[in-house]
Amino acid sequence: MAEANGPLAGLTVIDVTHMLSGPYCTWLLGALGANVIKIEHPQRGDMTRSIAPFHEGQSLYFGSVNRNKRSVGLDLKTGQGKDIFRHMATSADILVENNRPGVMDRLGLGFEDLRALNERLIFASISGFGQTGPYRTRPAFDAVIQAMSGMMSITGEPGGGPVRVGASIGDITASLFGAVGILAALQERSRTGRGTLVDVSMLDAQVAILENAFSRFLNTGQVPQRIGSRHPLVTPFQAFMAEDAPLVICCDTDQQWRALCRVLALHDLPDDPRFADGTARTANHPALEQILAEALGKRPRAEWLALFEEADVPAGPLNSIADSAEDAQLAARKMFVEVGSARFTAAPIRMASLEAHEERPAPEKGADGPSVLAEYGYSETEIASFRAAGVI
Repeated sequence: MAEANGPLAGLTVIDVTHMLSGPYCTWLLGALGANVIKIEHPQRGDMTRSIAPFHEGQSLYFGSVNRNKRSVGLDLKTGQGKDIFRHMATSADILVENNRPGVMDRLGLGFEDLRALNERLIFASISGFGQTGPYRTRPAFDAVIQAMSGMMSITGEPGGGPVRVGASIGDITASLFGAVGILAALQERSRTGRGTLVDVSMLDAQVAILENAFSRFLNTGQVPQRIGSRHPLVTPFQAFMAEDAPLVICCDTDQQWRALCRVLALHDLPDDPRFADGTARTANHPALEQILAEALGKRPRAEWLALFEEADVPAGPLNSIADSAEDAQLAARKMFVEVGSARFTAAPIRMASLEAHEERPAPEKGADGPSVLAEYGYSETEIASFRAAGVI
């Protein structure tokens, strides 16, 4: 194995994840330098390997979130497979799994089972509803979580139907909270010498990022509704149409609001009592939107954006994915990286210890089994016997 760089170099992660919520978390740990060993079924592998589109025979879905890992095909329903897994876990730092609660316990590979072998092991479980509660054994996918959390109820245009957020934030938010929990557990272990169970629920994570919607409801009884691109508390804070293309304007302070009015030559607007402060502007947003839309429609977007930048008004183009892929700022930040012969988004963390880190392509199924098992002390004869028995 090539020597890793990054803040998590020297840490070994056993990855028993599939689909998105688990693999995204372990991709990030690998991008930060951890040695991630992905455990897959010897025949089936991670089910996302079969999801189109493909690049040079590999699923782009799988390839994106399984970079920086090595793959070991291991049948955890066999006695030998479990023994190998336990042996690997005895020296691992972190285990991440996103099976339904109870699956790892039934295999005899749950937190309590492995803690008896390695008290320093951090065992992170990411699931739809968490390890406790009445929903704990239910299956869950991103759209289910967006629906149940309330996210879909506030996403979309006024009067329209509920809309799923275009990215799988139900999965990815749980992945990120999982990574935060793991890092917190590592810090705790540095003090206590013991690992712990990190229990992250996709539903909990989704509710957590709806903080503003829930704080309003829990304290005022107001039920948030769909309001399109508009912010519920700050105005103007939304998308508008310029003469030729859409843009977004966000004015959070009185200074920004007055600067916007100057740029748009709406010099009387700041003194209009309907728009005197943020609360008034939000209460009277339909009238304000009409005035701003009429003014913005008189010039092309590029001209407005140049003027807004000069006046320090927060604004930006409403880009397509293709537009963002060509954005100069993202290029300067190296947010799109070549990994092998494919291109993906990069981890958005900049640290001196990551400067020399180069991401590795996602592995072929089971491709690293022999080399990984050799690192754990298994002989060529033993590895050959495991393969003959279908264990690897």
